[in-house]
Amino acid sequence: QVQLVESGGGEVQTGGSLRLTCVASGGTFSGLFIGWFRQAPGKEREFVAGISSSGSDNGYGDSVRGRFTISRDNAKSTAYLQMDNLKPEDTAVYHCASKKYKGGMIPLTVGTYETWGQGRQVSVSS
Repeated sequence: QVQLVESGGGEVQTGGSLRLTCVASGGTFSGLFIGWFRQAPGKEREFVAGISSSGSDNGYGDSVRGRFTISRDNAKSTAYLQMDNLKPEDTAVYHCASKKYKGGMIPLTVGTYETWGQGRQVSVSS
C-alpha cells in the first residue's frame, strides 16, 4: 500500500520561494501519477500541478502556471513542487496525491486520486 509523506513548506514573504517534497513508500513509484493539491480555509481543495509517472508530461492550475514547477526523481521515489514568486493567495495546506496511472493525461479532480499525504502548511505574508 502506497504511503505519501510531505515535507518542506513553511512561511515566506510575498515574492519568496519554497519547496515541497513528497516521498512515497510501499509501492512502485514509477507507476504512479503524482498530483499536488492545496486547500485554503473555507475553500475546496484545488488542483495545483501534476506529473506523469515517467515525468514526461505535466500540467498546472491556472493560478500557479509560470510560478510553480513540479518534478520527480523515480530513483528516490520522490516528487517535488518548487514554488517561486509566492503570493498571499497561495497560502494553504498543500497535499501530494498519487494514482496508479501511466498515461499522459493530467487527472485534475480530487476523487480520481487514490492516496494522499497528510499535508504541509504554506503561508505567504504580504
